[in-house]
Amino acid sequence: MFFPWLSSGYLHLERDSFIKGPLFFDIMSRPMPEEESQVIRVRIPQGKEVLGIVQQRLGGSRMRVLCLDGRERICRIPGRLRRGLWVRENDVVIVEPWELGGDNKGDVIFKYRSSAEVSFLRKKGYLKGIEEEF
Repeated sequence: MFFPWLSSGYLHLERDSFIKGPLFFDIMSRPMPEEESQVIRVRIPQGKEVLGIVQQRLGGSRMRVLCLDGRERICRIPGRLRRGLWVRENDVVIVEPWELGGDNKGDVIFKYRSSAEVSFLRKKGYLKGIEEEF
């Protein structure tokens, strides 16, 4: 037989016998698990990296980003991240300024994906300079 659970050797429960049995009340009387506070890891800019907010998409994986140091840079997404990093306006990103023309240009190397990460940065004071804009 193709369906062994239908044979007489297996446990066959009817709906009424399951609801009236002790197993049903044991399952239903268990307390619901409390929502645990999740531990998240948040990447913080290191070295020359700067936090920024995407102001405008320019096309061709380029965008205008207002950085935390007060400069507005034209940033691009490097080729290794182009397909995996989808960036929209008002996203918080980490920008690595270029060595030549670093005041005006840079690379977007990381995007903060969840609002929990952004609220952590705001709470720790990393977004103080540009907090009013978004």
